[in-house]
Amino acid sequence: MGLLNKNNKIFCIGLNKTGTTSIERVLKGFQFKMGNQEKAELLLKNWYDRDFKSIIKFCKKAEAFQDIPFSLPYTYMFLEQHYPQAKFILTVRDNEEQWYNSITKFHAKLWSDNKLTPPNATELRNAIYRYKGWAFEANQFMFNTDENEPYNKETLIAYYKNHNYQVQRYFESMPDKLLVINVSNSDDYYKLCKFLNKPAQGTDFPWENKTNSR
Repeated sequence: MGLLNKNNKIFCIGLNKTGTTSIERVLKGFQFKMGNQEKAELLLKNWYDRDFKSIIKFCKKAEAFQDIPFSLPYTYMFLEQHYPQAKFILTVRDNEEQWYNSITKFHAKLWSDNKLTPPNATELRNAIYRYKGWAFEANQFMFNTDENEPYNKETLIAYYKNHNYQVQRYFESMPDKLLVINVSNSDDYYKLCKFLNKPAQGTDFPWENKTNSR
């Protein structure tokens, strides 16, 4: 185990396709017990119903967590209140355009029939991920886009920018609890090690889940 106190937790709260898998690789290298992502993503509906108690209960099973539901709005607020000693990592991209291009290309590869354009509503409904229809629910719960355009660029970019803004605003008076990093910057690897009070095991982040960029 990487932590001495079971009440100390690490939460990566950056959106998908911001380098969260690279962070997971680093945390595993530091011997932190990671939460089961498959089971965590089944808490999507709990998050939508604002059932944060179920998410908190899930956190008892491990030390570090990433992606849905931990990267969704409001979750970090309840986690911080329940785990006042927890550390939070907000992963970001160089800019919102880069993030949008990355997530749409990644989802196209996963769920689009032609693998080139983002999936439409029918493809999302039929996608087999955690269960049939999970991908559509996640898209609607997060972005609330028109079904005719589930990856509306303006909406998704606004979501990305607002998430990053709200996270940093929430932790503004608690700067020691939040680290904002970009995994494309090698210097940020050392910032992460310092934040976690761990010795560096390399010189850069591992590159995971590659599309065109992290």
